[in-house]
Amino acid sequence: MAKKTIADMDVSGKRVLMRVDFNVPLADGQISDDRRIRMAVDSIRSVIDRGGRLILASHLGRPTGDGPEAALSLKPCADRLGELLGKSVAFTGDCVGAATTDAVAKIGDGGVLLLENLRFHRGEKRGDLAFAGQLASLADIYCNDAFGTAHREDASMVAVPRALAGKPRVAGFLLQKEIQYLSEAIADPSRPFVAILGGAKVSDKITAITNLLTKVDTILIGGAMAYTLMLAQNKAVGNSPVEHHRVSEARKILDHAGHNSADLMLPSDHVCGRELNSLTETKVCHDVIDDGLLGLDIGPRTINTYKHEIIGAKTIVWNGPVGAFEIPPFDVGTKRIAHTIADATQQHGAVSIIGGGDSAAAIDKFGLSDKVSHVSTGGGASLKMLEGKCFASVDLLDDK
Repeated sequence: MAKKTIADMDVSGKRVLMRVDFNVPLADGQISDDRRIRMAVDSIRSVIDRGGRLILASHLGRPTGDGPEAALSLKPCADRLGELLGKSVAFTGDCVGAATTDAVAKIGDGGVLLLENLRFHRGEKRGDLAFAGQLASLADIYCNDAFGTAHREDASMVAVPRALAGKPRVAGFLLQKEIQYLSEAIADPSRPFVAILGGAKVSDKITAITNLLTKVDTILIGGAMAYTLMLAQNKAVGNSPVEHHRVSEARKILDHAGHNSADLMLPSDHVCGRELNSLTETKVCHDVIDDGLLGLDIGPRTINTYKHEIIGAKTIVWNGPVGAFEIPPFDVGTKRIAHTIADATQQHGAVSIIGGGDSAAAIDKFGLSDKVSHVSTGGGASLKMLEGKCFASVDLLDDK
């Protein structure tokens, strides 16, 4: 990515407004997964270690936009970041207004201030110019390190850097790394290039499949999205979840695949049950799914076929689990895929990119995050990149 980064800036004594993605899972006010905070630490340290005055801005969850909601406060993130940095992180009760301006004025060189949840204001999601202007007034330098939100045109992502035209607007290290991995994988991959696409809805992946059919050598399909594609082939899927309104589009994908050199592979067998719980009796169905049964995971024959494709790949992109991995025994397919990706990376030198969201959760659950090349922090953003989309939030940053 030929964009300036925070490392290119002289930040000493400067107010740096850094958009981060601290949209972490919370349970009873406790952070259950701090990965997104940890991944931002390198960019944060680059500013404070060089005497910059750092203002962090993020959203969390989906508040109504009508004001503060205690359950979605970023205060736990401020506390956790302070632990990671080994220093106090100041926190505001808002992200704009007089109190926020006063809090920013009190930041010393090397200090850190985390603003309250941006989405407590409707202006954030609406891209409101007046709201963006208030945020922009806080900064001498703007830094975007929020890959998880890079595909959105929220005020802090697009309107703020526009309002700061003429001042430095740069990328953080995480954003730089995410864009570099995904853009290079798609633009100039080592081959064979294998994409694994799973998850619940084929509608979420239609554009990505269409784009990847012209880029990859093989696409391996799993998860509930496979059943809509199977139905498009007029195959019985039992009681498996199907997007009936997407069947015609699924047929177009299959037809499109037939006219491309890339192979689009669907599961040839399925681990099935009458309901999604760990106690249900299971059966492996071949090719089609019996009446009254749900497809809940890819079967052993499919696992072996997919493993063969993955272990021989030189570039691997994975977005979406291939079964209901949260509930054993339907985690077997996703676990085997994850381990095979790790083996291809560690033993055969493949470049492996895990596309955030549930894929990242799975690779972490199986203890393999450090065995693959890159685990993305943004499921939605990485999917948009697989669709071939450009991001206004990135285009607005200063070129090298």
